[in-house]
Amino acid sequence: MIKDIFISIKTYVKALRLINELKLWKFFLIPILLGFVLGLFYLSIAYGLSNKLGNYMASFWFFEFGKSFVVTFSSWIAGFIIFILGIILNKHILMALSAPFMTPASEKIEAHLTGKPIVKNNSKRDFVSQLLRSVRINLRNLIKELAITLPLMILSLIPVVNLIAISLIFYYQSYYTGFGNMDYTLERHLNYTKSKQFVKKNKGLAIGNGAVFTIMLLIPFIGVMLTLPIAAVASTINTVERLNLTNK
Repeated sequence: MIKDIFISIKTYVKALRLINELKLWKFFLIPILLGFVLGLFYLSIAYGLSNKLGNYMASFWFFEFGKSFVVTFSSWIAGFIIFILGIILNKHILMALSAPFMTPASEKIEAHLTGKPIVKNNSKRDFVSQLLRSVRINLRNLIKELAITLPLMILSLIPVVNLIAISLIFYYQSYYTGFGNMDYTLERHLNYTKSKQFVKKNKGLAIGNGAVFTIMLLIPFIGVMLTLPIAAVASTINTVERLNLTNK
């Protein structure tokens, strides 16, 4: 698994080269716009919510002694909670809505790598079906990620234990993000159940892809706009090779 993580991370360099070589930026205009809008929306509500949630949490402290510290600490905790939840929600919504635009780019990359044209079946793989499958995958991943992350966020408040908890949050964020990116390719070759099995078997590829994705999201504005296109291309390269569709 460790080897696959590093393979997946290194593929980002190849992804940038392929995007320019195949002139794929035109496919990413809508996802980039979606990323900008979602990022702006998230930032606009995050600040106000963190203050309100922090003040609400501090209201349970009935003593004057240490009141200012409790307010400050509560605001920090609230900000951390909203930050993590915001990233989780933002990325899954973006990945789900971008599927109809990411899939054509993924197809072009696969055709380039394999030397074989993609055979399309419009009755099964039209715009709506791609969107619905992506929504299903990302909704499933979102629920699982929240179910794991929320308890870990509570544990992250405990000294020493918090180091392990935060590491696990990053691990699962990376895995489910990579899962979503891999499905832009898997939806052409495997059904829903087999896709889950494939990602589980190749979890190192998913984690490596998602780890870079998550880190890049922290770059203000640029991260939310450009991270998904680059990550999706990198994931397509790895998934096509792991499916043994090419001998390169």
